[in-house]
Amino acid sequence: MGEKNISITNNLEQAEILSRFVEEVAEEWGLPGKIILNLVLVVEEVVTNIIFYGYDDRAEHRINLGFSYEDNTITLQVEDDGRAFNPLLAAPADTTAELHDCKVGGLGLYLVRKIMDEITYSRLNNKNILILKKHIT
Repeated sequence: MGEKNISITNNLEQAEILSRFVEEVAEEWGLPGKIILNLVLVVEEVVTNIIFYGYDDRAEHRINLGFSYEDNTITLQVEDDGRAFNPLLAAPADTTAELHDCKVGGLGLYLVRKIMDEITYSRLNNKNILILKKHIT
C-alpha cells in the first residue's frame, strides 16, 4: 500500500509529532482502530526509550522511522545512533509480581513484544536498527 518516513530529534516534544504522524498514516491506510492504538503505543515506547536511555550526551540526534504496509503486514523500522541496545536481550518483565513489588522498567518492552508479531535488531555503522512487524488479519 505504501511507505512513509519521518525523522525526528531526540526531544520528547517530537514524540508528540510522531504519534500524530502514526495515526494519520494508519488512518490513510485504513487500519482498524485497535491496530492504530497499538502502533502508537509501540512507537511511543520505543522512541521514548531511545530518548531517555540511548544517548550519553545532550546533543541533538536524529531518530529515523520508516513505515510500510504490504501484504497485510505493517513494518516499522527505527534507526538511531545511540549506544548499542538490543531489546531482544533485555530481561523480560516480571508480570506475576504484586504491583507494589514491581521494579520500575521493562514493562514497555514487554508490551512491545506482546503487540508486535516479529521483532529483529541489528547494529550497523554505529546505528541501532530495530524492525517490528505486525500482521493484520
